[in-house]
Amino acid sequence: MTEVEVKKAPESLQDRLGQVIDLLQRQRVVEDLTHRQEGHHHDLVENLVHRQNLVELQRKLDDLHPADIAYILEALPLDDRLTVWQLVRSERDGDILLEVSDAVRQTLIADMDDHELLAAAKEMDADELADLAPELPRDVVHELMETLDGQQRERVRSALSYDEEQVGALMDFEMVTIREDVSLEVVLRYLRRLKELPGHTDKLFVVDHDGILKGVLPIKRLLVNDPEKQVADVMATDPVSFHPDEDAYDAAQAFERYDLVSAPVVDKSDRLIGRLTIDEMVDLIREESESEVLNMAGLREEEDIFASVWRSLRNRWAWLAINLVTAFLASRVIGLFEGSIEKLVALAALMPIVAGIGGNSGNQTITMIVRAMALDQVSPGNTARLMRKELAVSLINGLVWGGVIGVVAFWLYGSWSLGLVMTAAMTLNLLLAALMGVLIPMTLVRLGRDPAMGASVMITAVTDSGGFFIFLGLATLFLL
Repeated sequence: MTEVEVKKAPESLQDRLGQVIDLLQRQRVVEDLTHRQEGHHHDLVENLVHRQNLVELQRKLDDLHPADIAYILEALPLDDRLTVWQLVRSERDGDILLEVSDAVRQTLIADMDDHELLAAAKEMDADELADLAPELPRDVVHELMETLDGQQRERVRSALSYDEEQVGALMDFEMVTIREDVSLEVVLRYLRRLKELPGHTDKLFVVDHDGILKGVLPIKRLLVNDPEKQVADVMATDPVSFHPDEDAYDAAQAFERYDLVSAPVVDKSDRLIGRLTIDEMVDLIREESESEVLNMAGLREEEDIFASVWRSLRNRWAWLAINLVTAFLASRVIGLFEGSIEKLVALAALMPIVAGIGGNSGNQTITMIVRAMALDQVSPGNTARLMRKELAVSLINGLVWGGVIGVVAFWLYGSWSLGLVMTAAMTLNLLLAALMGVLIPMTLVRLGRDPAMGASVMITAVTDSGGFFIFLGLATLFLL
């Protein structure tokens, strides 16, 4: 019989997280049991078991990619997170600090002394140091800058001089440059002498003696063309390039649009000063997406899910306070029609439907508008057309679904007039939701704010108060 080799399925990230959690739980259980033991060898047994569990956990961490360890750290409560962090080998600290979220990074840095921070930072490139420097203690940053050579120090200062939303803050300084007056064979020999190529090197940057960008040589052209050809004959002379003060999110959209892996960054004189890479752009897009989700919910910043109660409270209270005020206004609108509700109890049962559907419709509109703004698809020339389109969609939805709920209201309460009022109120509130769904993000942009900032809270407040007023107002006019 032939033995069939069964390949083990690759572990998922969730499997690895589960294994780490199991090891942590096993350690706590064993520690609890040994604490209850009495006897001469109690301390020895406890120490041996404790070390055995930690060694197994450290072995598991050594096999994981820094990004996987970052994911695990983010998914653990603070005490377990610090236990795992202390088991990570010091030479990997820097890579992991760059991978974790900003909120979790703060808890890890707070657990490290200055010596550990310096050791982790010394392994980083200039662009990575610039990312981490704002979160390090000032004395550590000062001491770190003193250890850098002149070129590295200048690169860090250059990256730090730009706003975090500008290309200059994200550019990488590790790149390969060549001249246009050499043959491809010379370029190949030059590359073979390098220890390794910088990550995401899909093209080489062609510059003159003054560092002015003349073009790019894609690696695929280098490999498939005759080695005797000159670089100038096969290079691309019109590469997509960026300036350091450009908006980073615009650059990310260009990476998506043109399927870029890397792109040069040049100054006003077209002198090559750095490059952008796809990994930075992917991180930027993810962070922007997460930020928009948080902003629409009224959260001011990214939050560690295991943060302290006080920190989470500070992050969430502002828009909850605003929501409380808007909810009070909605209740006062209802209070204006207490007499109508007392005379026709059905109004109390039906009015949440009008408000709820309006809120959902408004959130749909806001989501579409915010996305269009992020993609630069909204301009003064198409705003009116966009408004008409959203109002038309809401009008049709209002008539269709308002008609459906109107029939249901007639079936439940035997009143055609109540059904018609329900249809009219639904249609009017959906129109209000569409109008505000366009105006709220546009107004926020004109005020210089993020168009998603608290948009969900505001549209819900408008459609609740407006829905109650429209429905109860129509009912008072036509039913009572």
